[in-house]
Amino acid sequence: MKLTLHHINLATDKVEEMDTFYRTVLGLGVPQSDIPVLEKEKGYSGDVAFVSDGRIQTHLTCKDMLAGFRTGQIVNPVARGHIAYRTDDIAAFMAHLDAAGVPYSDWGNRAVAGWHQIFFYDPDGNVIEVHQKEDSAP
Repeated sequence: MKLTLHHINLATDKVEEMDTFYRTVLGLGVPQSDIPVLEKEKGYSGDVAFVSDGRIQTHLTCKDMLAGFRTGQIVNPVARGHIAYRTDDIAAFMAHLDAAGVPYSDWGNRAVAGWHQIFFYDPDGNVIEVHQKEDSAP
């Protein structure tokens, strides 16, 4: 089970302003591949802008304090943002969390088509995402 940093998510009420800032001030561009396809009817339906340095993405999401409630999940990844890692074996990682006694919310593919996402808290309350991309996902 391998983990690699995939993206950082910043939750904001100013998606358009943040997108302009990250593109003009930091010179980031639009990711050329691996852009998430949002499942707006299943889970999170807010606006999102995607920027990248060519390797790591930054997802600029509209803050949504009720996303967890609407999806029946304990962990809300768009209340304060999160850091996300991609794995090659989500089942093994969930078993690892179970063995360590770390509770998590299994969002499945409710927010992103073709990504199985789980979210959990670190000891300081920061949200961490781990996801696996299905082979057939765009």
